[in-house]
Amino acid sequence: MNPSHVSLYMTLFHFWNCSFFHSEFYINREEVMKLSKIGSTATYHRCIKQLDHWDYVIYRPSHNPFKGSKIKMFNFGTSTEQVVNGNCDQNQTSGEQALIGIKHKQTFKTIKNHGKGGNFKNKIPLALQSREKPSQPVQFRDNLKTGSEKDYGEPL
Repeated sequence: MNPSHVSLYMTLFHFWNCSFFHSEFYINREEVMKLSKIGSTATYHRCIKQLDHWDYVIYRPSHNPFKGSKIKMFNFGTSTEQVVNGNCDQNQTSGEQALIGIKHKQTFKTIKNHGKGGNFKNKIPLALQSREKPSQPVQFRDNLKTGSEKDYGEPL
């Protein structure tokens, strides 16, 4: 699925909403292409046929410019629970949430050991150590240190 499919589906959903969610409704190709920002009729026909093939919609072309094509949308429904696919292979996503532990102390030790001088506290500017607001804002602070040579061994 690409953005053209999503845009087309959202436009069809808009027309379905305008028809008060009737089971079937008629569309005008030019109007749908304009709203979904699809400029090519080939792209439009490819996307709508693929949406039909993938069972997102049922598309019945009319071949009559005065009648319009017939579309049937599906009500996928909602649920309070997450649907879990029990047949997941290794290449697919699982239904479980991945938990990653964060070790704040280890991260701080890593940063502390990479700095020169061995003390991370010395790297903090004096204005931040006092926890007071600076008296005047510094307008042209050189945070990227473009005015002098950079020390690439210094932590960010």
